[in-house]
Amino acid sequence: MSASQLLATIPPVIPIFPLPDVALFPQVPLPLHIFEPRYRAMVSDALAGDRVIGMALLRPGWEQDYYGRPPVYERGCAGRIEEHEALPDGRSNIVLRGLTRFRIVEEHAGKPYRLASVSALADTAGDAEPVEAARRALMAAIGRAADGPHVLVIKPDVPDEVFVNALSQSLALTAVERQSLIECDSVLERYRRLLSILEFRQLEDARGPAGGDPRVH
Repeated sequence: MSASQLLATIPPVIPIFPLPDVALFPQVPLPLHIFEPRYRAMVSDALAGDRVIGMALLRPGWEQDYYGRPPVYERGCAGRIEEHEALPDGRSNIVLRGLTRFRIVEEHAGKPYRLASVSALADTAGDAEPVEAARRALMAAIGRAADGPHVLVIKPDVPDEVFVNALSQSLALTAVERQSLIECDSVLERYRRLLSILEFRQLEDARGPAGGDPRVH
Protein backbone atom coordinates (compact mmCIF):
# COMPACT_ATOMS: atom_id res chain seq x y z
CA MET A 1 0.00 0.00 0.00
CA SER A 2 1.37 3.41 -0.98
CA ALA A 3 1.81 6.33 1.39
CA SER A 4 -1.10 8.13 -0.30
CA GLN A 5 -3.36 5.11 0.23
CA LEU A 6 -2.26 4.89 3.85
CA LEU A 7 -2.92 8.57 4.38
CA ALA A 8 -6.45 7.98 3.11
CA THR A 9 -7.01 5.74 6.16
CA ILE A 10 -6.15 8.58 8.56
CA PRO A 11 -6.96 12.30 8.45
CA PRO A 12 -4.22 14.74 7.40
CA VAL A 13 -4.40 16.36 10.86
CA ILE A 14 -4.67 14.09 13.90
CA PRO A 15 -4.46 14.43 17.70
CA ILE A 16 -1.11 13.40 19.14
CA PHE A 17 -0.98 11.46 22.41
CA PRO A 18 2.62 11.64 23.67
CA LEU A 19 3.81 9.17 26.29
CA PRO A 20 7.29 8.48 27.71
CA ASP A 21 7.51 4.73 27.13
CA VAL A 22 4.36 3.41 25.44
CA ALA A 23 4.44 2.95 21.68
CA LEU A 24 1.91 1.74 19.11
CA PHE A 25 2.72 -0.37 16.05
CA PRO A 26 0.62 -1.08 12.94
CA GLN A 27 -2.06 -3.81 13.23
CA VAL A 28 -1.48 -4.27 16.98
CA PRO A 29 -4.03 -3.39 19.69
CA LEU A 30 -3.01 -1.15 22.59
CA PRO A 31 -5.14 -0.72 25.74
CA LEU A 32 -4.91 2.74 27.34
CA HIS A 33 -6.35 4.31 30.49
CA ILE A 34 -7.34 7.96 29.91
CA PHE A 35 -7.46 10.21 32.97
CA GLU A 36 -5.92 13.65 32.28
CA PRO A 37 -8.53 16.31 31.35
CA ARG A 38 -6.77 17.23 28.08
CA TYR A 39 -6.74 13.61 26.95
CA ARG A 40 -10.33 13.09 28.03
CA ALA A 41 -11.16 15.92 25.62
CA MET A 42 -8.99 14.29 22.96
CA VAL A 43 -10.82 10.96 23.24
CA SER A 44 -14.22 12.67 23.26
CA ASP A 45 -13.38 14.58 20.07
CA ALA A 46 -11.96 11.45 18.42
CA LEU A 47 -15.08 9.42 19.23
CA ALA A 48 -17.23 12.16 17.73
CA GLY A 49 -15.13 12.09 14.55
CA ASP A 50 -12.92 9.55 12.81
CA ARG A 51 -11.76 7.83 16.05
CA VAL A 52 -8.07 8.25 15.07
CA ILE A 53 -5.31 9.12 17.57
CA GLY A 54 -1.58 9.34 16.87
CA MET A 55 0.85 7.92 19.42
CA ALA A 56 4.31 9.50 19.71
CA LEU A 57 7.11 8.92 22.19
CA LEU A 58 8.42 11.82 24.25
CA ARG A 59 12.07 12.71 23.79
CA PRO A 60 14.46 12.52 26.78
CA GLY A 61 14.03 15.47 29.12
CA TRP A 62 10.23 15.54 28.78
CA GLU A 63 9.85 15.76 32.57
CA GLN A 64 10.77 19.47 32.47
CA ASP A 65 7.60 20.38 30.55
CA TYR A 66 5.23 17.43 30.76
CA TYR A 67 2.10 19.57 31.13
CA GLY A 68 3.16 21.80 28.25
CA ARG A 69 4.40 20.62 24.87
CA PRO A 70 7.67 18.76 25.43
CA PRO A 71 9.50 17.58 22.30
CA VAL A 72 8.41 14.29 20.76
CA TYR A 73 10.02 12.05 18.17
CA GLU A 74 8.70 12.96 14.75
CA ARG A 75 7.83 9.38 13.82
CA GLY A 76 4.94 7.61 15.51
CA CYS A 77 1.95 5.42 14.73
CA ALA A 78 -1.72 6.30 14.29
CA GLY A 79 -4.46 4.04 15.60
CA ARG A 80 -8.24 3.85 15.55
CA ILE A 81 -10.29 3.51 18.74
CA GLU A 82 -11.78 0.01 18.58
CA GLU A 83 -13.18 -0.13 22.10
CA HIS A 84 -14.25 2.56 24.56
CA GLU A 85 -15.39 2.16 28.16
CA ALA A 86 -16.59 5.33 29.88
CA LEU A 87 -16.05 5.37 33.66
CA PRO A 88 -18.34 7.22 36.09
CA ASP A 89 -15.73 9.81 37.11
CA GLY A 90 -14.96 10.92 33.56
CA ARG A 91 -11.97 8.66 33.01
CA SER A 92 -12.13 5.99 30.31
CA ASN A 93 -10.48 2.88 28.98
CA ILE A 94 -9.87 2.56 25.27
CA VAL A 95 -8.24 0.12 22.88
CA LEU A 96 -6.38 1.57 19.92
CA ARG A 97 -5.47 -0.61 16.95
CA GLY A 98 -2.48 0.53 14.95
CA LEU A 99 -3.19 1.70 11.41
CA THR A 100 0.00 3.17 9.95
CA ARG A 101 3.21 4.86 11.00
CA PHE A 102 3.48 8.57 10.33
CA ARG A 103 5.90 11.47 10.35
CA ILE A 104 4.90 14.71 12.07
CA VAL A 105 5.08 17.54 9.56
CA GLU A 106 3.79 20.43 11.67
CA GLU A 107 2.06 20.90 15.01
CA HIS A 108 -1.00 23.14 15.47
CA ALA A 109 -2.55 25.04 18.36
CA GLY A 110 -6.27 25.39 19.09
CA LYS A 111 -6.99 22.40 21.34
CA PRO A 112 -6.04 21.52 24.93
CA TYR A 113 -4.26 18.47 23.48
CA ARG A 114 -1.70 18.39 20.67
CA LEU A 115 -2.65 18.35 16.99
CA ALA A 116 -0.34 17.73 14.06
CA SER A 117 -0.31 17.47 10.30
CA VAL A 118 1.18 14.09 9.47
CA SER A 119 2.57 12.21 6.50
CA ALA A 120 1.85 8.46 6.37
CA LEU A 121 4.78 6.05 6.21
CA ALA A 122 4.38 2.67 4.51
CA ASP A 123 6.04 -0.49 5.82
CA THR A 124 7.60 -2.62 3.10
CA ALA A 125 7.93 -6.37 3.52
CA GLY A 126 11.39 -7.31 2.31
CA ASP A 127 12.37 -10.46 0.42
CA ALA A 128 10.69 -13.61 1.73
CA GLU A 129 13.83 -15.68 2.35
CA PRO A 130 15.75 -13.18 4.52
CA VAL A 131 12.51 -12.30 6.35
CA GLU A 132 11.95 -15.96 7.23
CA ALA A 133 15.59 -16.31 8.34
CA ALA A 134 15.30 -13.20 10.51
CA ARG A 135 12.09 -14.51 12.07
CA ARG A 136 13.70 -17.84 12.95
CA ALA A 137 16.72 -16.06 14.45
CA LEU A 138 14.48 -13.80 16.51
CA MET A 139 12.44 -16.71 17.85
CA ALA A 140 15.67 -18.50 18.77
CA ALA A 141 16.92 -15.41 20.62
CA ILE A 142 13.68 -15.19 22.58
CA GLY A 143 13.92 -18.88 23.39
CA ARG A 144 17.42 -18.35 24.81
CA ALA A 145 16.25 -15.52 27.06
CA ALA A 146 15.62 -16.35 30.70
CA ASP A 147 12.05 -15.10 30.40
CA GLY A 148 11.50 -16.47 26.91
CA PRO A 149 8.61 -18.82 27.72
CA HIS A 150 6.76 -15.94 29.37
CA VAL A 151 7.15 -13.33 26.64
CA LEU A 152 6.50 -15.49 23.57
CA VAL A 153 2.72 -15.38 23.86
CA ILE A 154 2.05 -14.45 20.23
CA LYS A 155 0.92 -17.28 17.95
CA PRO A 156 3.87 -18.22 15.74
CA ASP A 157 1.75 -18.59 12.58
CA VAL A 158 0.64 -14.95 12.35
CA PRO A 159 1.91 -12.87 9.39
CA ASP A 160 5.38 -11.40 9.73
CA GLU A 161 4.23 -7.78 9.84
CA VAL A 162 1.90 -8.58 12.76
CA PHE A 163 4.37 -10.89 14.52
CA VAL A 164 7.30 -8.48 14.62
CA ASN A 165 5.09 -5.49 15.44
CA ALA A 166 3.38 -7.30 18.31
CA LEU A 167 6.76 -8.28 19.74
CA SER A 168 8.09 -4.74 19.30
CA GLN A 169 5.13 -3.39 21.23
CA SER A 170 4.84 -6.03 23.97
CA LEU A 171 8.42 -6.83 24.97
CA ALA A 172 9.94 -4.85 27.86
CA LEU A 173 12.04 -2.36 25.91
CA THR A 174 13.34 1.11 26.62
CA ALA A 175 11.74 4.11 24.95
CA VAL A 176 14.81 4.59 22.74
CA GLU A 177 14.69 0.95 21.67
CA ARG A 178 10.98 1.20 20.83
CA GLN A 179 11.60 4.37 18.83
CA SER A 180 14.36 2.69 16.85
CA LEU A 181 11.85 0.00 15.90
CA ILE A 182 9.18 2.52 14.91
CA GLU A 183 11.71 4.14 12.58
CA CYS A 184 12.40 0.91 10.70
CA ASP A 185 10.81 1.14 7.25
CA SER A 186 10.47 -2.58 6.51
CA VAL A 187 9.47 -5.79 8.26
CA LEU A 188 12.94 -7.20 7.63
CA GLU A 189 14.66 -4.14 9.09
CA ARG A 190 12.43 -4.30 12.20
CA TYR A 191 13.15 -8.02 12.67
CA ARG A 192 16.88 -7.37 12.46
CA ARG A 193 16.75 -4.38 14.77
CA LEU A 194 14.75 -6.26 17.41
CA LEU A 195 17.14 -9.21 17.12
CA SER A 196 20.12 -6.93 17.67
CA ILE A 197 18.46 -5.48 20.81
CA LEU A 198 17.84 -8.93 22.29
CA GLU A 199 21.31 -10.23 21.40
CA PHE A 200 22.94 -7.17 22.98
CA ARG A 201 20.96 -7.71 26.18
CA GLN A 202 21.89 -11.37 26.31
CA LEU A 203 25.55 -10.43 25.85
CA GLU A 204 25.31 -7.94 28.70
CA ASP A 205 23.57 -10.52 30.92
CA ALA A 206 26.33 -13.03 30.19
CA ARG A 207 28.94 -10.52 31.30
CA GLY A 208 27.24 -10.16 34.67
CA PRO A 209 26.89 -7.09 36.93
CA ALA A 210 30.40 -5.86 36.19
CA GLY A 211 29.42 -5.33 32.56
CA GLY A 212 26.52 -3.08 33.47
CA ASP A 213 22.89 -3.38 32.48
CA PRO A 214 21.53 -1.01 29.83
CA ARG A 215 17.88 -1.71 30.68
CA VAL A 216 15.72 0.77 32.50
CA HIS A 217 12.79 -1.55 33.22
